[in-house]
Amino acid sequence: MFKKILIANRGEIACRIIRACRELGIQTVAIHSEVDRESMHVKLADQTICVGHSSASDSYLNIPSIIAAAEISGADAIHPGYGFLAENTYFAEVCEACGIKFIGPSKESIEQMGDKISAIELMKKSGIPTVPGSDGPVRDDDPRIFAIAKKIGYPVIIKATAGGGGKGMRVVVSSETLQNAIIMAQIEAKAAFGNSDVYMEKYIEEPRHIEFQILGDKYGKIVYLPERDCSIQRRHQKLIEESPSPLINEALRKKIGKAAKNVASIINYVTVGTVEFLVDKKGHFYFMEMNTRIQVEHPVTEMVTGIDLVKEQIKLAAGERLYVASEKVKILCHAIECRVNAEDPDKDFIPSPGKIGRLYLPGGLGIRVDTHVYSGYVIPPYYDSLIAKIIAFAPSRGEAIMKMQRALREVEIEGIKNTSSLHSKIMSNEVFRKGYVTTDFLSKHIFER
Repeated sequence: MFKKILIANRGEIACRIIRACRELGIQTVAIHSEVDRESMHVKLADQTICVGHSSASDSYLNIPSIIAAAEISGADAIHPGYGFLAENTYFAEVCEACGIKFIGPSKESIEQMGDKISAIELMKKSGIPTVPGSDGPVRDDDPRIFAIAKKIGYPVIIKATAGGGGKGMRVVVSSETLQNAIIMAQIEAKAAFGNSDVYMEKYIEEPRHIEFQILGDKYGKIVYLPERDCSIQRRHQKLIEESPSPLINEALRKKIGKAAKNVASIINYVTVGTVEFLVDKKGHFYFMEMNTRIQVEHPVTEMVTGIDLVKEQIKLAAGERLYVASEKVKILCHAIECRVNAEDPDKDFIPSPGKIGRLYLPGGLGIRVDTHVYSGYVIPPYYDSLIAKIIAFAPSRGEAIMKMQRALREVEIEGIKNTSSLHSKIMSNEVFRKGYVTTDFLSKHIFER
C-alpha cells in the first residue's frame, strides 16, 4: 500500500480523497494555487505545497510543478481526482517515468477512451451498440457534411472529439444551421481542450443518460455496479443523479451492465471508471463514452452499494485484488444527489463567486453532504462552480425525494447565488416524481417558455 499520496486537485473531491487516505492510514499532500491557501483541502491534508498562481494553467494543470511537489514531499503516488489532469495521457506518462504511481488506469486506456471518435470506432468493431455518426472528424468547409447529416438523419449533434462535460457540443435540426454549429463547436472545443476536432452523430431525442460504475483489477477481473441515472442536465452538464434508475429493470440492468463490463475488458481496464450510455424509449442503448476516472456523482453508488469507491480506487492502483462480484452486489437503498453550484439559475447559470456569509448545510438520517466550503470562505472565479453535493438515501425513491426536499429547505448560503432553489423545484415537479425524466427535462418542465 502507498505511504503518501499527493492530491492533484482541489475542492470537495480533494477533501474526499484525503478522508479516504486517512482511513487507510496513508499520509496526504495537498497542492494548491495562491488563491486556494484557505481552501478546506489545504486545512485537512498532512502537508501542503503551493504550485502556482490563481489560474488553473499556472497551478492545477502545471505538470512540472506538481511532479516537483510530489518528489519534494516524498509522495509515492498521485491521485488526480476528476477534471484537471485526471484524464491526461501525458500526465500519466510523466508520473510513470518519474517512478510515481498514477492512481488511475494505464496511459494506454486513457488514450483509447480519450479520443471519442477512436473510442466509438473501437466499440463498433467490438460489437458494442453505438449511435450512428460520422466516420471521423468533420469540418465546416467540407461539402460532404450535408450528405453525412442527411444519411444520419436530423437532428444531429456535433461533439468535440477530445472532451466532455457539455463543452464543444451543438444540436442541429436542419442543414441551414449545420455549418455554423460546427464552427461554434470547433471554437469551444479548442478553448476547452486545445483540440478543435469535432464529429457528428445522430441526436437521440428524449433519451435517458445512464452510466455504469466499473471496477477492474490488474488480474483481469472486472465488475459493474448498479446504474446511475444522470438525465437531468443543463447544457449537457449533470445537475442531479440517482440510483437505481426508475427506467431500468433487472433484465435491462444486466444487459447494459454486461456491455459496460465488455467495454472495460476490451481495453484491459484497471481501477475505477464509468461507462456512459444513452437509452431510448424502447430500451435500446448506445455507448457514448468512458470516463477513465472517479466521477463527481460517485457518492450515489457508494450509498446504494455500501462500497467506498475512492478506497477501492486506491487499493486497485496499489495492486490489490477485487473482492466484489457484480452478481453479489445488493441494491441497499435509493439515492439521489443534487449538485449545488455557485451559479444563478435565474440568469442562465451565470457563475456567482464571492465570500460566503452565513452557511448552514443539512444533516440528519439519510443525508450526506460532500463539500469544501465554510462560513467566511471566498469562492474564487477561476475554477469549477461546484460547492457542495447533497445526497439523500432511503429505502424507496419516494422517501429519498422527501428527504432531499427536507434537506434543501434547510440550506442557507448567504453572500452568493446558488442552485439549491432550482433543485427544490425539480424535487416538487410531478414529472420528476413519477420518474419520467429525459435529458431535455429542464427545458420542458422547469424553464418552459
